[in-house]
Amino acid sequence: MRINEHPVLDFNRGEKVTFYYNGRPVDGYTEETIAAALHAAGIRRLGHSPELHRPRGLFCAIGNCSSCFMTVDGQPNVRVCVTKVKAGMQVEEQHGRGVVRYD
Repeated sequence: MRINEHPVLDFNRGEKVTFYYNGRPVDGYTEETIAAALHAAGIRRLGHSPELHRPRGLFCAIGNCSSCFMTVDGQPNVRVCVTKVKAGMQVEEQHGRGVVRYD
């Protein structure tokens, strides 16, 4: 599901690595975002709306909205549309618009 050739753009994907989405292994590349890797793996739902629990997916893809908030390596509210893939990272769906933390 990745674009491999384009008449104008060059793709520097980086190294192929495996990370984990809700415990399931997913292949990605170190120079692509988590959202792009999940999309390429056929995963379109990144969460649910807080009140009606409707599915949420990639929306702005520039880090301005909260549609792509996920928990990454135990840290909540990570915008996966702008966060790059790392080998072995643990990505989990986050319920609601965000998690309030009191540290």
